[in-house]
Amino acid sequence: MTPDDRIYAYSAVLMGSPILLKLFEHNESLASRVFRLIKQQENIFTVNRPHSEVMAVNHAAGSHPVEVSQPVYELIKRAKAVSLLNDSLFNFTIGPLVKRWKIGFNGHSVPAASDLQSLLALTNPRDVILDDAARSVFLQHAGMEIDLGAIAKGYIADVVRDFLLAEQVPQGLINLGGNVQTLGASGQEGWGIGLKKPFAAEDALLGVIHVSNKSVVTSGIYERYFELDGRRYHHILDPKTGYPLDNELQSVTVISEDSIDGDIYTTLLYGMGVEKSLEYLQDLAHIEAIFVTKQQQIICSSHRQFGFTLLDNSYQLLR
Repeated sequence: MTPDDRIYAYSAVLMGSPILLKLFEHNESLASRVFRLIKQQENIFTVNRPHSEVMAVNHAAGSHPVEVSQPVYELIKRAKAVSLLNDSLFNFTIGPLVKRWKIGFNGHSVPAASDLQSLLALTNPRDVILDDAARSVFLQHAGMEIDLGAIAKGYIADVVRDFLLAEQVPQGLINLGGNVQTLGASGQEGWGIGLKKPFAAEDALLGVIHVSNKSVVTSGIYERYFELDGRRYHHILDPKTGYPLDNELQSVTVISEDSIDGDIYTTLLYGMGVEKSLEYLQDLAHIEAIFVTKQQQIICSSHRQFGFTLLDNSYQLLR
């Protein structure tokens, strides 16, 4: 814990990522309760715990429905709805493909096209049957898997924010390994959140995003990837083809009130590309975005809810 301008920082490793909590008071008891809350949520939603509710659903694939708790059911229901949007890159049933590629988990080879084709048949979100009355989830085909990893961090970040507000904490920041949720502001310009430079050193920044009472979520092709025969294969898979998505983007950052929206819209906007996303965002006042392209351009949807300071002049800030 290091005091810096009245800010106290607490850290832990949870959900496979470093977790950072910043408070304007020295309160180790509160920090411990926050980390305990995150751990409880992780145990509920993760697919990496043998006794989690999500794993119970996956183990029963093709066999029988599984009753789950209300929070898990609601998150699954929302994940399915987003997965069924037209041309959605978000797909919470893509687990079998992710496991086959193993990108970020010592995977360094390209699967056979026939393997990917057979696994695509197991990634149809319509084959997840939900029963509101029984609060049950049924995966119709053996081998299917749901994975809430693309949405759970945002949900948990919002749970932590609501917990801190209930504890009457007016200012603070929680960083769940890339999902940053802020309370209040840390100064006149708000909290400064770094925008990472793709494929550069860990501390290399393109700029700083200034927000207050907002969530900042970034997804980028530089996070997990491998290179083979001069080509880069990243972890953002296209659910239509089974291969890594190939478009003009290096990263998408979403600024929103709720971190769960950041999780959802970083994926949706990635699939749309810059032009369609900017048009789409005109009708969404609660969602802002920053796009970083392979042509070294930074494009902001607007500056209504955030500020941005460019730090790297090798990139061009277009708007």
